[in-house]
Amino acid sequence: MRRTLFAVTVVALALLALAPAAMSRESAATLTVKSSSYGRTLFDGRGYVLYAFTRDARGRSACYGACAKAWPIYYAKGTLRAGSGVNRSLLGTTKRRDGRRQITYAGRPLYYYVGDAKAGQIRCQNAVEYGGTWLIVRPSGKLVR
Repeated sequence: MRRTLFAVTVVALALLALAPAAMSRESAATLTVKSSSYGRTLFDGRGYVLYAFTRDARGRSACYGACAKAWPIYYAKGTLRAGSGVNRSLLGTTKRRDGRRQITYAGRPLYYYVGDAKAGQIRCQNAVEYGGTWLIVRPSGKLVR
């Protein structure tokens, strides 16, 4: 009986410890605006900068294969949330070939750069790769050139 009570107590404590982390993920903004060395730009809810690809046309991603390995897709999970400074009407998604939803802003699919190893880094602004240019995005939806 004591072992069962102890096991139940351990499981309950573990669930309580995980609850704040789960709540913070759910309440985190999908997109937010932060200051950077390029001015105010879009970031995900964890503080990682987001890029747009000039080769993407009509809201569809042109980045697959090796491109998507270097420029990971910003996938939508659950409800989209507009954080501080984000224009909610510009936030959306586009369907990829695999059926997953990629987050868009002002109709542009959004990506990470694999070399941005920590929150706040912007290592590949204005990079020319995979047939287009990679640029960070202003809260207005315009690209930073």
